[in-house]
Amino acid sequence: MDSLDNDNLNNDSNPKVSLEHIQSLIENYRSNQLTHINQQLEIEDAHSIWFSLGTLKSFIARIEEETQKIDSSTLENDLGIRFYYAAYPEVPEAPIPENFSKKHTLVMVPTKRINGLNHDFNPFDEENVLAVTGKMALAQNHGDLVPPGASTNIESY
Repeated sequence: MDSLDNDNLNNDSNPKVSLEHIQSLIENYRSNQLTHINQQLEIEDAHSIWFSLGTLKSFIARIEEETQKIDSSTLENDLGIRFYYAAYPEVPEAPIPENFSKKHTLVMVPTKRINGLNHDFNPFDEENVLAVTGKMALAQNHGDLVPPGASTNIESY
């Protein structure tokens, strides 16, 4: 399978997707992966996650700020965010609520394009920015999962 050029696939100047396509993708996930997960793990897993716009903007700004501290020549188009699918442990640690147990989540980490490849990177570790080292990394996690957070979220899909 040929690799896709995401800069052309996801044209930021026209971020429109048909409602039919969105619904189809979501239904494919719910009919396949989510159904299998729920049956195999015997849970009602999360099917969406919500982050405030402020949280996302702050995370993006932090990526830009920390990157500029270690390499002021980095271009905006060389930075990105990778979304890792993840799951909370059976007994989540505070401040994660107990009802998030074993549910899907996302972990967002910065990426930096070098020689055409998007590397995960950690601007907090200047010596090993492309390696997973040290004790802390720049990342974002813990949005509002649905379920269980359905009481504060109204979904259309």
